Amino acid sequence: MQTIKLSEANVRSGKTNNSLLIAAGLLLIVIAFCLPYLLPGGRLGNYYMTEVIKTTVFCLATLGLTVGMGYGGQISLAQAAFFGLGAYSLASATVLFGLPYWVGVLLALLVPVVSGLLLGAISLRVVTHYLALVTIGFQIIVQLVMHNWKIVFGGADGVGGIPRPFGIDDLKAYYWVCLTVLLVCMLFVYRMRRSRLGRALFALREDELAASAIGIDLYRTKMMAFSVCSALGGVGGLLYASAYQYISPDVFSFEQSVTFFAMLITGGADSIIGTLVGTVLLTWLPEWLRSFKDYYLAIYGGLIIAVLIFVPNGIWGIVSSLYLMVMKKKGSGNAASGTIKFVEGKRLSYLERQDAPAIKSRQPVIFEVNGLKKHFGGVKAVDGVDFHIRKGDIHVLIGPNGSGKTTVINVLSGLYAATEGTVSYRGNPIANLRPHLIVKQGIARTFQNIRLFPELTVIENVMIGQHIRTKSNLGSIFFNIRSFRDEEKKIRERAEEALAFVGFENYAEKVKNLAYGQQRLVEIARALATEPELLLLDEPAAGMNPEETQELVKLLKRMNELGITMLLIEHDMNLVTQVADSITVLNFGKKISEGSLEQVLDDAEVIKAYLGEEFVRAEA
Repeated sequence: MQTIKLSEANVRSGKTNNSLLIAAGLLLIVIAFCLPYLLPGGRLGNYYMTEVIKTTVFCLATLGLTVGMGYGGQISLAQAAFFGLGAYSLASATVLFGLPYWVGVLLALLVPVVSGLLLGAISLRVVTHYLALVTIGFQIIVQLVMHNWKIVFGGADGVGGIPRPFGIDDLKAYYWVCLTVLLVCMLFVYRMRRSRLGRALFALREDELAASAIGIDLYRTKMMAFSVCSALGGVGGLLYASAYQYISPDVFSFEQSVTFFAMLITGGADSIIGTLVGTVLLTWLPEWLRSFKDYYLAIYGGLIIAVLIFVPNGIWGIVSSLYLMVMKKKGSGNAASGTIKFVEGKRLSYLERQDAPAIKSRQPVIFEVNGLKKHFGGVKAVDGVDFHIRKGDIHVLIGPNGSGKTTVINVLSGLYAATEGTVSYRGNPIANLRPHLIVKQGIARTFQNIRLFPELTVIENVMIGQHIRTKSNLGSIFFNIRSFRDEEKKIRERAEEALAFVGFENYAEKVKNLAYGQQRLVEIARALATEPELLLLDEPAAGMNPEETQELVKLLKRMNELGITMLLIEHDMNLVTQVADSITVLNFGKKISEGSLEQVLDDAEVIKAYLGEEFVRAEA
């Protein structure tokens, strides 16, 4: 397989020339601020002005879905509930309870966020359509409460006389307030997309198991997705309530949640611009189709269905694809080879340790496994395995297929809970810790079947490896403080250094477009970006030809020279004989041999169960 470089500079930086897009964006912002002056006058102008404000606040609600669904992959059909909670929090506080306007604003932010966190906590253990069903139930419950809890929500009659901020009466002035809030929120979501938290959301969307194994706390990430989604919905709701100065429960129905969902999908779920395009289109489409009278609803629904079926990535997905095609044609056009080549002499400064062992036999044991068992019902996949690893060693697990090797790695990395036994790293028990906590201890892993995030670029995949070593939060992202900018710069520099170390520099390409061997290098680079002291490698040479395997041997030895201790599962005995310091042999979940390379190769039981007489004669 071959990859295409955008240009020599862009391949390295992972960036394209966005000056045209920036200019177009600034032009659209100017047009948006001048829009009130482009509308007709009189009552018709006021009507259109109201529709423009409604479009603006709807954009805020769908922008929340961009974070929760587009970035994080958490399907939600309850955005109208958060939108309504924001609106009713303001209305009830100011009209029914007589509280100051800004107290109502604060409640309009807090109530949806708390509700979002509650929904997130309930929904953490369900995915895909089950998650959608939970959110539908939440939406229906909220709407019923709004209808029936008259003291707090005013009942079916709704709430009127809702004030506006700063005593604004003019619709144009209020529109500018709404537009300013929208632009601020768009900027926040844009920064979030390019932050450690945004990359964590995309990793969660692409592959939850791989995300947890690379150091992402799934619980906190999902809760963050729901909180941002609900907060932006609440902001849209409070602005909506002040705009119309009257609200009723019927506005915040399940049908409105479906409309928000359709707006997101139509425009492009993971794109800010796509979200805006979809919202504007579906808000104004009924107006444009009103001349069709009784048929416009059917046409409206048919157009939405057609987009969902034939344009699954949304309108902006098509535009983005065409733009990338044009940029690639303008690039150098030179095809990057699909082969892998380890480049000697590359440094990895943040992993170069002063205590890298020079004489391995004198190093202490840093990793111990005692009596490890993992049973799946009556199947004993791992049954009482013991081994230890010295600092700086390359310890190899070998054995026939089905002997339990990968299950051992899955238990050690926290993906499976041990049935019995202990695992300790540097004297600290780590058995049954959550995967991200094990990564935080300094233990990283790769997978037998490569688990990268296919829709992300090479550099983004490796930058995710730094997630556990960095700490920027939503506040630092929103205010764009210096520590956040410095941290992002450091993350990128370390990711680039890891890629250069393994001999891969095509940063901008999506990993799904890479050859198999190249994907393996990117996965190793991502593991190195977690700054591990112990690296668990599950069949890294699987699928490689002999030349690529030899390049991998060079890479493993160079990593070991940095002081990285390794636990390696491998079937390629040619590779094993070149790198192994010690070997443990498994068969049917039990350890049948352990020792140096020579001791294991001479073990009759190992020869019978795994190596075979042919291998022994060939070695001789």
